Amino acid sequence: MAVGKSISLNESQFILRALRESKRLDGRSFSEPREVDLSFGDEFGHAQVKLGQTWVVAKISAEVVKPREDRPFEGGFTINTDISSMASPLFENNRQSDDEVIMSRMIEKAIRRSNSLDLESLCIVAGKKVWNIRADVHVLNYDGGLVDAICIAVIAGLLHFRKPDVSVDGEEVSFHSFEDRNPVPLSILHMPICSTFSFFQVDQSEDANDSNNLPERLDPQVVLVDANAQELILSGGDMTITVNKNRDVCQMLKSGGLRVEAYTILNCVNIAYEFAVKTTKLINDKLKEDHAKRNVGNIDQLLSAENDR
Repeated sequence: MAVGKSISLNESQFILRALRESKRLDGRSFSEPREVDLSFGDEFGHAQVKLGQTWVVAKISAEVVKPREDRPFEGGFTINTDISSMASPLFENNRQSDDEVIMSRMIEKAIRRSNSLDLESLCIVAGKKVWNIRADVHVLNYDGGLVDAICIAVIAGLLHFRKPDVSVDGEEVSFHSFEDRNPVPLSILHMPICSTFSFFQVDQSEDANDSNNLPERLDPQVVLVDANAQELILSGGDMTITVNKNRDVCQMLKSGGLRVEAYTILNCVNIAYEFAVKTTKLINDKLKEDHAKRNVGNIDQLLSAENDR
């Protein structure tokens, strides 16, 4: 998912040969994603995700805006993705590519249209004031799996984010600082997690005269989960499946010309579900760790008592 994709002929032949031998360069199996490393910053809503060598940072912010006329009771959610040549020489500076727009729309669709973020809970005064939640994503390093990493970073950032508490008295709206009142978390109904699968057409005829006698594959089509940058360049198509731990398929997007059988898609959904369960647990565990660090001295209980007064 970048401009100016290129790979040498030797690299291409080596990678495809490895796939014909049912091997990947990093030692993973075809259905094995890379390990996810998640951490939170000092500010609420700041999440950092590393998926292999891919490194993304998400920053969540909120502002008060006027709602849309056709949806006076709903707040808003927008996402902005920034990928510069610092992440990879495959990308261009000072220009938002089509890939960036597609990725932003995919993540926004996965979260908003699946009702992961409860937009009605963002309403302050119907028809006049609502919260608009914005996710700014910066890609620091690219090695494939970008959509998956961004999705995890945005979801984790939304769960970690806190907005100021609000008091409404008639037409008067008061915003309380974090010191005056406990900040309020966003209402996240479920966690959609993206998994990207890449498809390769393996031609056994290329090895017909090879003296090593490679084992013959029953299926000439290879499916890789979480392909790295080199593998993505050689793929004949990809498919992103968004699913949560409840087995709800929130989104499915396929690009590329290779035909995919129904049983292959079902197998991909099962793999995506396993990754979603594992990632959801990781996010919850990291949130608990961060909360424990911030709650030194039982500050939450003191703030709750102050709010009750």
